[in-house]
Amino acid sequence: MPIVVDIDVMLARRKMSVAMLAERIGITPANLAVLKNGRAKAVRFSTLDALCAVLECQPGDLLRWEPGLEQVVSTDAEPADASA
Repeated sequence: MPIVVDIDVMLARRKMSVAMLAERIGITPANLAVLKNGRAKAVRFSTLDALCAVLECQPGDLLRWEPGLEQVVSTDAEPADASA
């Protein structure tokens, strides 16, 4: 996915651990790890708001778009009919 999550960058700048951030924003460390590692399918605005408040940053400091990082489409899908 071309969306890159830079929570780890902000954690390093703030000298804060994942466990401390998770506690302060009210989610589990496991769920924060899913978000931090870019495996989340969505993020609630309330979570993004809490992240920005605790890390004292803007949403753009945590999320960025990198064109060319498209995921490979699953090869299990049947190809579309080219004759249509």
